[in-house]
Amino acid sequence: MTQRPFPDARRPANAGPKAAARNRAALVSAAREIYTESGLETPLSAIARRAGVGQGVLYRHFPDRAALAVAVLEENVRQIERAAAVPGADIAGLLGVLTWHQAESTAFVGVLHADGGGSHFDPPAYALTLSQRVEQALRKHLPDGHRLAARPDDLMLAVGMVSGAVAGRTREQRESRALAAWRLLGVEVGPVRPFEE
Repeated sequence: MTQRPFPDARRPANAGPKAAARNRAALVSAAREIYTESGLETPLSAIARRAGVGQGVLYRHFPDRAALAVAVLEENVRQIERAAAVPGADIAGLLGVLTWHQAESTAFVGVLHADGGGSHFDPPAYALTLSQRVEQALRKHLPDGHRLAARPDDLMLAVGMVSGAVAGRTREQRESRALAAWRLLGVEVGPVRPFEE
């Protein structure tokens, strides 16, 4: 007779799709933290451990390192879009959220400019899509006469320039460089923080 590991009354409930969604969110959060601390070359096993899941769960959600990095970038863009959807949002506040993500994401932004390396997505095309979504979210709140509204390309040119200036080993250094770049461009930025609903 085969003994079951749990009697029927004590068997843990299968959380199904809820567990999958929780696991995915935990992996994205862990990846954001670890990529910021240690860069893209961090072993995926460290991300799985930080998320509290096994490596099999990680690979079920993300077939490779690039797919996981893109998921983090996608979540960054979603947060900017959610911040833009809040009634009363203004451009300075949105630039504060954007700047937080720029300082957090520098460790893996390079994945979007890679040649794909056999991955299942086209990084440059994906980068363009993300950039367009950020531009749409910001542009809705750009008042007439704002210094970033003078010419059609000024907004995203400024975002790109600030992204290029974000450098440093610590998050504080990266944020400081980003704020200095915005200041040199003459653009007011609100508090640098993630969007929280």
